[in-house]
Amino acid sequence: MRSSFCLVVLVVLLLPMQRGRAQDTTHRGVTIGLTYDPASRPGIAVLPVTGSSGDSVRVILRRDLDYSDRFTIVPLDASDPATFRGTTPGAELNYPLFSRLGAAAVIQATVGEGSLHVALHDVAKGAVMNVQDFPLGARANSKDWRMAVHGVSDEIERWITGLKGIAQTRIAFVVAQHIRIVDSDGADEEVTPVTGNAMSPSWNFAGNQIAYATFGTASRIMILDLRTGHSRLLHNATPTHANLTPVFAPDGASIVYAHADDDGSDLFLVATDDDTPRRISVGRGTDNVQPSFSPDGRRLAFTSGRVGHPEVYIMDADGTNAELLTSFDFGDKNYRSDPDWSPDGRLVAFQSQFADGRFQIMTISLRDRSTKLLTSEGSNEQPSWAPDGRHLVFASTRSGGRELWVLDTESGRLRQLTRAAGAQLPAWSPRLGSSASTSAASRQ
Repeated sequence: MRSSFCLVVLVVLLLPMQRGRAQDTTHRGVTIGLTYDPASRPGIAVLPVTGSSGDSVRVILRRDLDYSDRFTIVPLDASDPATFRGTTPGAELNYPLFSRLGAAAVIQATVGEGSLHVALHDVAKGAVMNVQDFPLGARANSKDWRMAVHGVSDEIERWITGLKGIAQTRIAFVVAQHIRIVDSDGADEEVTPVTGNAMSPSWNFAGNQIAYATFGTASRIMILDLRTGHSRLLHNATPTHANLTPVFAPDGASIVYAHADDDGSDLFLVATDDDTPRRISVGRGTDNVQPSFSPDGRRLAFTSGRVGHPEVYIMDADGTNAELLTSFDFGDKNYRSDPDWSPDGRLVAFQSQFADGRFQIMTISLRDRSTKLLTSEGSNEQPSWAPDGRHLVFASTRSGGRELWVLDTESGRLRQLTRAAGAQLPAWSPRLGSSASTSAASRQ
C-alpha cells in the first residue's frame, strides 16, 4: 500500500485546495418587511432598467437572483412598460398585475451618473420597502462595473432573505497549469499573470491574493497579489522536494501546505511574512495532504493515508487531536480525499471513489457524521464551497470534457460554469468588493 499511495502524492498536484473566507459585509439600509419563507422560492420581477446600459444591468440582476436559487424570476412582457405603472392613487406600480404574475417583490432600478438607484417593492403590501443608491464607478460593462452590479444583487438578496448573496465572488481554477479566474456567473474569464506550472490555487480572506504551488518534484509555494499581478516566493517554505496544496488561514496571517519527500508527506504551517515553517502533522511515513481550515481557524480537515488508503481526517490547527472523519463504507474503493470545510462549520465536502472507478461529491456532518451523496452522473471531483455554505463548485466530466459545474446543495440544481476543456482545481473566493476583484491580468 505504501508504494501505491506514493502515487497519491504525485497526483495530489492535480487536486484542489481551499481558501480562507472573508466576513460578510453589507450596506446599511432600511429593514425589509417582506415575509420570506426559506422553504419556497418567491417570485421576483425585475423591471426594465432605465438609463445608460440599463439592459445590461437588468440581465445581470436577473441572472444573479436566479443563480442564488432562492427566487423564481418572473418573466415580463416589456413591450408596453406603461402596464407596470400604478392605476390607483398613491400606487407606484400596478401591484395587482404583479400579484397575478406570481411576484412577491419587484425590483425597480435606474442608472444615474456613476450610480444605480434601486427600489424594492413588496407586492402584497403595495409599497416600497427599501431604497438605496449604489456606486458603480467604473466604465459601463467593465470588470469592476459588473462586479459592482453583482454587489447590488447580493444586497437585494439580503434585503429579502436576511442572507447576503454570492454573486460578487469569483472562482480560480487551473487549465493546462495556468491559473484562470471567472466570475461566479461564468462571465469575464481571464488568465492570471501566472504563466505556467501553477497548481492548487487558494484565496486569502480579503480576496486579493492567491497562494499556489508550482508543478514538479522541486515545487515551491507562491503568492500572487492580484492588485499588482506579481508573484512572490514563500522563501521559508521547505525548500527541497515537493511542496503542495497551500491554503491560507482564515486570518490570512499564515499558510498551511503539504511537504513531501521520500518518507511521505506532512503538513507545515508558515507565516506569510516568511517565518520558519513548523510541522503540524506526524504521518510517520504516510502521506498527509490537502489541508482545509474550519471557519474559525481552530481546526483542519486533511487527507491522510495512515490507515493504508486515503481518508479524510480532522485535527486541531496545532496538529493535536487528529481523528478519522470518513470512517464508513458505501461500497466505494476506500479512497476519500479533497476535503473542504463549509463556511458555516457544519459540513465537510469531499470526493469519494466508487466501485465503477468514478469519483462523486459527498458531504459529512461534523455533528453526527451523517453523509450525503450529491452527484452521480459522470466523474465529479475537487469540491469547493461558496461563501454561502449552500453552493459547491467542482470539476465534472458529465458534459463529456472536464468542466466546472456549480451545485445548489439544497435544491440539487446544477449549472455549467466553464467551457474550457480540462478545467480543474476550483477554489471559490470570499465575497469581494469591486476593487478587490480587480485582477492585474486585465492591466497587462
